[in-house]
Formats: sequence, C-alpha cells, structure tokens
Amino acid sequence: MIDKTVASVEDAVAGIQDGATVMIGGFGRAGQPVELIGALIAHGASDLTIVNNNAGNGDTGLAALLAAKRVRKIICSFPRQSDSWVFDGLYRAGEIELELVPQGNLAERIRAAGAGIGAFFSPTGVGTQLAEGKEEREIEGRRYVLEYPIRADFALISAFRGDRWGNLVYRETARNFGPIMATAAATTIVQVDEVVPLGDLDPESVVTPGIFVDRVVAVGSRGWLQDGAFVGGVDIEGRPLEASA
Repeated sequence: MIDKTVASVEDAVAGIQDGATVMIGGFGRAGQPVELIGALIAHGASDLTIVNNNAGNGDTGLAALLAAKRVRKIICSFPRQSDSWVFDGLYRAGEIELELVPQGNLAERIRAAGAGIGAFFSPTGVGTQLAEGKEEREIEGRRYVLEYPIRADFALISAFRGDRWGNLVYRETARNFGPIMATAAATTIVQVDEVVPLGDLDPESVVTPGIFVDRVVAVGSRGWLQDGAFVGGVDIEGRPLEASA
C-alpha cells in the first residue's frame, strides 16, 4: 500500500544533510512552508544552498533559517525589500553568497530541471552583468544567453490538500513555485492543511501528481485574513485557532 504521509514535520525533514541544495516554495509569505522550515532549523542541517523567489521576510520562515546561519548560498530573484533585513545584514557582512536570477529565468530553470531539459536560451539578462561569462547566441536577429537547469536535493513546499499517494491541490496564490519545484528535486517534502482520503480530490483539480512527491505531512490550517484580521483556521488536532486583530 502506497502511503507517503509521515507523522510529524520532524520526520518529514529527516535526512536533509549538511551542504544540501533545498528549494523552498513561496512567493514571499504566500505558500511558504513555514512549519517545514521551522523543523529544518531544529533539525540542524547547515551549509545549505537555498532556492527561493526571495530572501526572506521579517524574522520568520525563510528569514529565520538565514538568521540561524544555516545557509551558505541563496539563489533567488528578489533578495531585497523593505522587510529583508536578515538577508541584507548577512550579505553586507559577507556571510552569505547570492546568485541573482531574473524571476522568469528562475522559474524556467527550475521547470527545465523537472522536464529533463539540458539547457535553454533566454533573452533576459543580455547586455547586463547577469550575462557575464555565459554563452550567447543570436537567433533570428535577437541575442540570447544560455541558461542551465536548477536541480535540488530536496524541495520543501506547501499545498492546500493532499492524499496518501501525494496528489496535491493548492489554494490560489499559494500555488506559485510549488508545482515546478516538486518536479525538480530528488526528494519532495510537502506540508498540507489536511490529508484527505483517496478519491476525495477531484482528478481535474490535482496540480502536482503524487509521482513527484515523497513525503506528506498535515500541519493544520493557518486560517485566512478578512479585512486585515485573522478569522479562521484549525490546528493539526482540529482545534479552532484563536482569532486576532
């Protein structure tokens, strides 16, 4: 019987070794697997290379992983914003390496890894420092630079619901990088609000098939916002979470 569910986030991140390349889903806070990141911090793996859209927000989630000094290098498209002070401080101090990748190229490099594409030509970055040292080619009168896939040892992503086979559905903007990261990692680890019985997910709504998923852990719903206030959600035991302004 196929059952990819695990009992805890600690079990989910077991085996992530020092020096691993880890993709972490999320577009800022949307779809960020916060519980898995917390477990990774507690797990203790260090010298990590992280692939993410940005470089963390505030002091939680990915930013907390950076603050714990577990990350050697980050590959992202948007490293600096108003609340990226953790990354900013580490970078200015020379304590973290940055590979800056335009967002479209980042998405395509990840997708290419999952699709088995060896490399591709992109017009993005031509004539800038991002193209330095890269092969260039003119195709139909336009200049392109050669980009290579980004693969990972592990992917940590968040989905809305999953089943024990690992089939996943996402909720709105929380979908973002999760589906392509799931295809580009040797081991894909997913946190979901809930694990549902086989057959409960509409096959037409499944975005990530279970073949791309290795571990699934239920973390409960973190609720949602309405007019700026937290108004709902339950924990992993089904207990209502307290609303707050």
